[in-house]
Amino acid sequence: EVQLVESGGGLVQAGGSLRLSCAASGFSVDDYAIGWFHQAPGKEREGVSCISPSDHRIFYSDSVKGRFTISSDNAKNTVDLQMNSLKVEDTGVYYCAADCWGTTDYWGQGTQVTVSS
Repeated sequence: EVQLVESGGGLVQAGGSLRLSCAASGFSVDDYAIGWFHQAPGKEREGVSCISPSDHRIFYSDSVKGRFTISSDNAKNTVDLQMNSLKVEDTGVYYCAADCWGTTDYWGQGTQVTVSS
């Protein structure tokens, strides 16, 4: 069974850091792209970063470029999102999914990130 489980969310002050982790089971993160998506309160979910092992490419949205870093750990079968210099507008629920475009059926349950001013 394919499953994705996020962890690492929490409350942090603006300028702080958090590290989110997406643990995959039922497939290898070395075989499929994993994307991180952000849904701010009252807004649609949008992609923030993705790692694609098939072509060794990494993507970041303009809003997080230079602040967030995505990485994969094949031994742990996880994809992490290191979030630095957090801003209030980074607040929301973060989801990982088994693709870069958000069209997959396989999503995690989400983890809440709250950045206070």
